[in-house]
Amino acid sequence: MRAEGGPADRKARRAERRARADYTGGVYGSMLAASVVIGVGSLGSFPRFELVLVLLLTGVVFWIAHVHAHLFGARLARHAPDRRGILLVCRAEWPIVKAAVPPAAAVAVSPLLGLDVRGALWLALSVAVAGQVGWSVAAARRAGASRRLVAITASVNLLLGLLIISFKIFLTH
Repeated sequence: MRAEGGPADRKARRAERRARADYTGGVYGSMLAASVVIGVGSLGSFPRFELVLVLLLTGVVFWIAHVHAHLFGARLARHAPDRRGILLVCRAEWPIVKAAVPPAAAVAVSPLLGLDVRGALWLALSVAVAGQVGWSVAAARRAGASRRLVAITASVNLLLGLLIISFKIFLTH
């Protein structure tokens, strides 16, 4: 007889969590990060460290807002949230923050690539759009979508990303 809570049980719980994973927050967080880069980039030369902080802190603030909305919106009307429910919502919405990390990291390493602030902004924007497409593809694949539907969701998110990029071009020219 195997012990409750052993490695096999933990592995099964992780597999179950992955199967139920919702990547909506990742797509949303990537779009949010791209929007932050555009907003900050349209203000002119913005120090890299501050952009990294703005990206990460904006992700955290929107994560808190989403957790609050889930916990105190529809759920509160049904029952008071318990500790387990709060942790589940926090974990489910965490991809919003995770999606801000790659663009922030791109800004942080941009000096190593010889990029000026403008180049760092473009790199961060490109990374955010790539993340948006990646999260949407991961969501479609996790949901068992056909290859055609995965390609469609990737294309739609790429088009949305290009729309965001066109806003940057419009705002800076």
